[in-house]
Amino acid sequence: MLFDRICRDNGITHRLTQPRHPTTTGKIERFHGSLRRELLNDAVPFTDLAAAQAAVDAWVSEYNTTRPHQAIGMAAPADRFSTATTQGEQELLPLRLPPAIALAPAPAPSPASPAGGEPGPAVPPVRDEPYRGGPVEFDRTVPPSGNMWVAGKQFWLGTGRAGTLVRFWADTQVIHLSAAGTRIKSLRSHLSPADLAKLAAAGARPAGAPPLPPPRRSPAVEVDRTVNRNGHVGLGGRTVMAAEILAGRRVSIRVEENTLMFFDPGTRQLLRTRPSPFTPEQAQALQGARPAGPPPQPSTAPVTVQRLPSATGVIVVAGQKIPLGRIHAGQVVTVHVTTTQITIDFGDGGTRTVTRTTSKPVRSFKAQQHRKAAHVS
Repeated sequence: MLFDRICRDNGITHRLTQPRHPTTTGKIERFHGSLRRELLNDAVPFTDLAAAQAAVDAWVSEYNTTRPHQAIGMAAPADRFSTATTQGEQELLPLRLPPAIALAPAPAPSPASPAGGEPGPAVPPVRDEPYRGGPVEFDRTVPPSGNMWVAGKQFWLGTGRAGTLVRFWADTQVIHLSAAGTRIKSLRSHLSPADLAKLAAAGARPAGAPPLPPPRRSPAVEVDRTVNRNGHVGLGGRTVMAAEILAGRRVSIRVEENTLMFFDPGTRQLLRTRPSPFTPEQAQALQGARPAGPPPQPSTAPVTVQRLPSATGVIVVAGQKIPLGRIHAGQVVTVHVTTTQITIDFGDGGTRTVTRTTSKPVRSFKAQQHRKAAHVS
């Protein structure tokens, strides 16, 4: 995390308490008790944040310099601790910060009115332009585990990039990840327009141009392959991941300078997108390579499946549980799934539409009988 990096750069050890060991936080709770008893219990409501900070700063100064502490023989902490000295003079180490952040400037004093020193009118804060749709950009810091989660999807970058600030460029088609101005990877987007709006409400900003390389100078090629049972295909002596859900399926692959696009050879429907490990020269030399046709497009038609509600009237579609009511238990329903909503058609002609809350693909298309637990004697 960025906090840990700042601590390391400034020679500070970040110590964490062990899980289920509340005794290790006793000194912190003791300090909180002193702060509340000696300052907050008798304090009147503060007029603003600056007044509250000034009161706390004054109490901390007294706590460290004049207030006696029983644990150190009724002395003040300032009597026992001091800064390190070099050649007889006190030198404070400057705070080291990453180049991406800096110390916040001190707030300018509010202008006083000519009458009696009352503060002038408050300047309204500058508000960002409201989100009006389209791609968004936002930044995330890679945690020590190397795993990041955005809108329910995991992005693996590895522990070697822990602490790195990564910029996301996202729309409903593709997600680009960049660090220090260099694109790391591009993935097929799982986000809906509603997801983009939520990200914008949480601080994401309208995006500019996608971080794509300059137009390629070599033409794209296409090849046909059959996906094996593990979801891989063989290309140019390499084993390339397609998707497990495509196992046993005949697919076409559009090989661009930086991207592999797996698509249905009959409809040219885009199925998966992967980073390309091939140079333009290697792509041209692939077995069965031919000039590429128009870029494949993702399907916009809803996926239609069938479901058999359980005894409690619940169905599961793409990992999302939808209660329909006990009145529909045991009656097969038809479900239409899009990227943003799920529509259920009942046998009596009624319909119901709910918002889709997951990004999992639809794996089961036919209604299945619910299994009953075996009798245990």
